[in-house]
Amino acid sequence: MKSSLTTSTVTSRDSKGLKFMQNCEAAYNKAGLDEDRAQRLNENPEFTKGLAVLIGKCSQTDLRFELTDTFEVTVPEGYNHASRLTAFGKEHRKAFYYYNDAITDTNYANATTKLVPGRKFQVKVYQIKGTVSSDDCLGFLKSQKAILVGAQGASLAYEQGKDKLPVGRWSVSFDEKEALWKDAVGYRRVPYVYRDSDGDFEFNLGSFEFDWDDGYCLLCFCDLEPGSFVA
Repeated sequence: MKSSLTTSTVTSRDSKGLKFMQNCEAAYNKAGLDEDRAQRLNENPEFTKGLAVLIGKCSQTDLRFELTDTFEVTVPEGYNHASRLTAFGKEHRKAFYYYNDAITDTNYANATTKLVPGRKFQVKVYQIKGTVSSDDCLGFLKSQKAILVGAQGASLAYEQGKDKLPVGRWSVSFDEKEALWKDAVGYRRVPYVYRDSDGDFEFNLGSFEFDWDDGYCLLCFCDLEPGSFVA
């Protein structure tokens, strides 16, 4: 009978962590940077973000979701959750080649998380691999300690991070099933933003009852200051 496996957290002081640091040192030394280029590397936020994405990929246990990018958003000053989608539509609607008329404050009034000005999130973009259900997506998001922000979160992702949304895919912002608007057919509708390769965007709705494939990505909103806000 096989003995049960135990896991422990590996740090930079352990043998595997030291090996990682040695690999970084070797790559840095091989680059032969002068002072100016070394300083640019040290100050480049893409360096630490790219490293975080790589570490995130290696640390995942659910291989149906692959971390591809991250960006930050801050709920802006003057944000009013009750009228957010109306205000967003007035300011940005013309920038979308398609904007679903059902994305309204009335339809998405029951959002699980009522956002407030100043709340900061790291948005992790996870590419769906294969085919998964909406329950699979929610389960994964909760395993990542994600904050469910629905349509309002999708609008923030577009407003502050549209250049980071994946090209040719739908970026989906989930909420609990019962918080989603139900259409006349009885489907619960999930908001997502599509970024076309020609630079156009679409703000539309999928259905909770249908599966999701590799044409979609999950937007995973994680508090940058855990404990500062009550969801």
